[in-house]
Amino acid sequence: MPIPAKLRAPGWYRAALFDVLGFGFGFGLTVLIRFLMHQHPVVDPHAITIVELMAIPLFFLVGIGTCDYWLYWATGKPTRPEDHSQHGAYSWRDYFRVNTDHKVIGIQYTVTSFFFLLVGGLLAMLIRAQLAKPGMQFLTPEQYNGVFSVHATVLIFLFVIPVFAGLANFVLPLMIGAPDMAFPRLNALSYWLLPLAGVMMLMSFLAPGGSFASGWTAYAPLSTTMPLGQLFFTLAVQLAGFSSIFTALNFLVTIITMRAPGMSFFRMPLLVWANFSTSLLVVIATPFIAASQFFVLLETALHFRFFDAFVGPQVNGNVIMYQHVFWFYSHPAVYIMMLPGFGIISEIIAVKSRKPIFGYRMMAFSLLAIVVLGFTVWAHHMFVSGMASWIRIPMMITTAIIAIPTGIKIFSWLATLWRGVLHLDTPMLFALGFLTMFTLGGISGVMLAMIPFDIHVSQTYFIVAHIHYVLFGGSLFTIFAGVYYWFPKMTGRMFDDRLGKWHFWMTFIFFNLTFGPMHLIGLQGMPRRVAEYAEKFAAWNLFISLSSFVLGLSTLIFIYNIVASWRGGPRAAANPWRGLTLEWQVSSPPPIFNFDAVPTVVGGPYEYGVPGAVHGIFKPPAEARPLAVGAAATPPSQESHE
Repeated sequence: MPIPAKLRAPGWYRAALFDVLGFGFGFGLTVLIRFLMHQHPVVDPHAITIVELMAIPLFFLVGIGTCDYWLYWATGKPTRPEDHSQHGAYSWRDYFRVNTDHKVIGIQYTVTSFFFLLVGGLLAMLIRAQLAKPGMQFLTPEQYNGVFSVHATVLIFLFVIPVFAGLANFVLPLMIGAPDMAFPRLNALSYWLLPLAGVMMLMSFLAPGGSFASGWTAYAPLSTTMPLGQLFFTLAVQLAGFSSIFTALNFLVTIITMRAPGMSFFRMPLLVWANFSTSLLVVIATPFIAASQFFVLLETALHFRFFDAFVGPQVNGNVIMYQHVFWFYSHPAVYIMMLPGFGIISEIIAVKSRKPIFGYRMMAFSLLAIVVLGFTVWAHHMFVSGMASWIRIPMMITTAIIAIPTGIKIFSWLATLWRGVLHLDTPMLFALGFLTMFTLGGISGVMLAMIPFDIHVSQTYFIVAHIHYVLFGGSLFTIFAGVYYWFPKMTGRMFDDRLGKWHFWMTFIFFNLTFGPMHLIGLQGMPRRVAEYAEKFAAWNLFISLSSFVLGLSTLIFIYNIVASWRGGPRAAANPWRGLTLEWQVSSPPPIFNFDAVPTVVGGPYEYGVPGAVHGIFKPPAEARPLAVGAAATPPSQESHE
């Protein structure tokens, strides 16, 4: 009987069929191996679940169509000519299938990441409802541990890191004058790994014994003695990690090899520099968190005994080893979650103050300095772990030193703002909010670099306040700024600036009311990661919980503004902000292949206030000449798509 066309063609029908095949393959393989190795029982649900968590996602990826071209090549069949049938979005349905257009993938990444922001935010509301008053409310201690573990993990691995990849996916090729990313099919695969990781993490709530509950750090031996739900975390992190590595490799090759004629490294916008630096961090560091989770997987599934205190005569496992490996990734991960935001802020501040970036080259070099220094500070997370005490001193020194390149960026942004013509619209407000909140988070970070202070507050809510000032007041403010800034380019519509300002002020005020007091109760000794607390902290916790609920509601303003504006907002001009960088020189939204003519870069990206300054023109390099003062170049893309 012939196979129906819907099951042969890549898409959701074939993906469903391959999921069934994947389940059968995983079940059969596990039973066969256990039978051949005389393991009893032969049908073991725990072992089957571990194999299925690897088999079903792989079969899904093949079924949805991410691997067709490669499989044709690998099996020796003639590869099909590229007809670009999977490139570009012509209807909303194109966003729900495999697509090789970097702009579509950027929107897929961004929308999916914001879905996980809402999930993580709802879990945060559960946490604050539990902590609104002393004693246990509606969650057991085990359920509370699961909720805050999934909250942190979802927001780090499925929101902050991938949403930056989404914004860069859309903007970066346009910024450097490229028609697409270097590896479009790999780009599509990178995206589809992300929802698989998210579904796997959330499905841990359905596992026997509940979700993973060892925090986002999954310290061994706690994580190796957890119920089955812990392995959902272990394998989901691997999927998210592969997604990050593939995307980072794609960015590196795209930036190095596909820049427009005339675009030297020191004519690149700082967002490109930021993603170049971030991609270096991702490629070097992410294998370490993969290794840490492989340790946990092998320990749990095959009893490798990496972490047992007494393995045999003169042979011991090492619990501290896990923390060293984990934090060798996870402190650079803080910069993976910050450097793209630095690039976004640089773009917005230059445009909205109508001034060149102050100290452009030092801004670029400071990004690279953060990459290097980021690998020298990991053990400051381990001052109370029991590691060799002498390591604390050099780690304290390097942690203080890494504040220097970050300080260079803060002062450069402030110098750019000085005497600028400031346009205080929604993107600029979030950029200024980032400057204040991230600076406060950075100050508390320098405090935590000091060994005596860190030991005193290490297990308290001071740490919770610090990390949220860095990742919420830092990363999330830059994400909101970037989404508002490039929303006209991505959708061809303008958002409601009045609603955007409401969103900013509610977020800014209630963010500080939520996380500011945590510094105080942390210094007073309130422990973190616990479901109940002493009566003396009750008043502050009720205040924090009420503030957090309003903070959560403020996000609904953003969601309404984006959805309503996308559907029916005013049509956006090609260059509503009067930016110089190349993405603003084409229509909104851009053409399918970005440019009708290859641009030639003839100047820097931030020459605001310089009469007649132009960043790029649409002429062949041989014909490119600096334009006369006051002249303007109208790109063919803009002419034919407006």
